[in-house]
Amino acid sequence: MKKELFLSRLSHLRRNPQPTEILQSKIETVQGNGFTWTDIQNPDRKEIDKLGQMYNFNSLNLDDSISKIQLAKIDNYDDHSFIILHFPPLALKRGMSRFNQLSVFIGKDYLVTIHYGELKPLVEMVNHCKNDSQYRNDFLGKSSGFLLYKIVDTLVDDLLHTLRRIVENLDEIEDDVFDENKSTPKKISLLRREITILRRIVHPLRKTVLETSKNTQRFSNPDEDLVIHFDDVIDHIDKVAETLDEAKETMEIYKDTDFMLSTEKSNKILATLTIIFTLTIPPTVVGAIYGMNVNLPGGIITGNWSFLGEYTTLIVMIIISLLPSALMFLYFYKKKWLAD
Repeated sequence: MKKELFLSRLSHLRRNPQPTEILQSKIETVQGNGFTWTDIQNPDRKEIDKLGQMYNFNSLNLDDSISKIQLAKIDNYDDHSFIILHFPPLALKRGMSRFNQLSVFIGKDYLVTIHYGELKPLVEMVNHCKNDSQYRNDFLGKSSGFLLYKIVDTLVDDLLHTLRRIVENLDEIEDDVFDENKSTPKKISLLRREITILRRIVHPLRKTVLETSKNTQRFSNPDEDLVIHFDDVIDHIDKVAETLDEAKETMEIYKDTDFMLSTEKSNKILATLTIIFTLTIPPTVVGAIYGMNVNLPGGIITGNWSFLGEYTTLIVMIIISLLPSALMFLYFYKKKWLAD
């Protein structure tokens, strides 16, 4: 009777949210085979306190369930377990959390999931279970332990979709690295950050799921072997972790390759500019000398040369200026210093 009263109060809070709420609380309950699944999204303190009073949960676990800085873990008690799992967000944006936290209270006759933000696969699962009786029977027709396995399996499968997107981005960056017309440092940095965040989520996730598989069997039916089911989930996590490690190494290779190619391109540009500047030194020196107000052959004071006509002095100055530049150009060409 107390449980029904608690659920009705939660539904009342959902229909009549408090004015001080920043995030919209959403509470869904689904009746399974001998147990109740309650999913609470963006709960406030009052809802968590009512939850603790109803099920007699540890107050520290209740605090952890609404804290956004907890590490993945599992705490086991005589009649229930408390589990914290981390999964990647839909998109990484400035100011957002680097992970979505799923807190789980599991007992023989109940399963409570608590999360902030939108764990889209979990939300879709709740909606399907409420609206589709066949779907509900497949997921909630056995035990609370089996339902927890299905939730974790669904969220881990969503990791595989994220992994495929990262692999596609890697292939795109590989093409861009060798394209001189495209800039890749920002793309490389963003993808490296995403890979790093995912690795920080996936490696602890494997350990927590492994512990969960060993301690959740007591919340299943006698004919269910949850360890086998969770082993399949752990295999998927191992695949994700292995692929992320390979992606990290690949990104380091692309980063070094992009740096070397950019350095080579910059060196070519600097070499070309240096050669151009060097070739202009002789004309600059000749022009500076004949620009001085002193007596020079062919100068203004001594009188222009005229043995080749009116522009004799100009012709002679051009020859004197270009001859050293031409000799320098031939020397650079012989030394293969000119850019290809």
